[in-house]
Amino acid sequence: MSNNIPDKAWDSIYSFLQCVSGLHTKDEEKTRCFVEGVWYVLRTGCQWRLVPSYYGDWRRIHKRYKQWADRGVWCDLMSAVSDVDDQSFMIDATVVRAHACASGYQKDGNEAQALGRSKGGFTTKIHALVDGLGNPVKFILTEGNRHDVTQAAELLKEQRNTTVLADKGYDSQALIDTLENQECSAVIPSKVNAKKPRKIDNWLYKERFLVEAFFSKMKHFRRVFSRFDKTTSAFLGFLHFVGALIWMR
Repeated sequence: MSNNIPDKAWDSIYSFLQCVSGLHTKDEEKTRCFVEGVWYVLRTGCQWRLVPSYYGDWRRIHKRYKQWADRGVWCDLMSAVSDVDDQSFMIDATVVRAHACASGYQKDGNEAQALGRSKGGFTTKIHALVDGLGNPVKFILTEGNRHDVTQAAELLKEQRNTTVLADKGYDSQALIDTLENQECSAVIPSKVNAKKPRKIDNWLYKERFLVEAFFSKMKHFRRVFSRFDKTTSAFLGFLHFVGALIWMR
């Protein structure tokens, strides 16, 4: 079995895992084999039962992955390897199609699991916050038919004294007021029909392409490009693992 995760990145991952209690990661070789198996599913988008046998039993890999996702281990991993450039932040959202197998979670229903129905079928919207270099900081999932601006305040609630870049979809006076209260400078163009258009720094606004570039990098991982997971925790686990891998490039 060849390793797909670079050794330098693995050293960072394993160093983090050693600090988390209850994960049973003392055997580095077996732990790496498991994480490589998760990487295989993430990158190829395959079903769990199609994971090559040299990674181990697919049922155990899936069960262990889900346990880590529910505990927030993948989210904590992304935070652990992050080195955020807080001079500016960008927010945006992207829609991913959800396979029919992602629906039907009986405990809470589709809406609670961020699945929305439209003419195109089931969709999930990924709301993302990235730093000044276009690296991921935070994710929120909603149904695909929810408006981008609805999650903006939650994405940005921890940011203070910085610059926030976003497109016209975030042109909301309530959001502008919230950012001002947080001592943040908003670089958000006004909508075409605005009565009093807002002046912005157009050169600075061009930096917003970094969030679009991040979405492009993220969707190279097929398990994120399309959603197959029934629960938000499982899908967010893959998102945070992608985020960690991007940080470690």
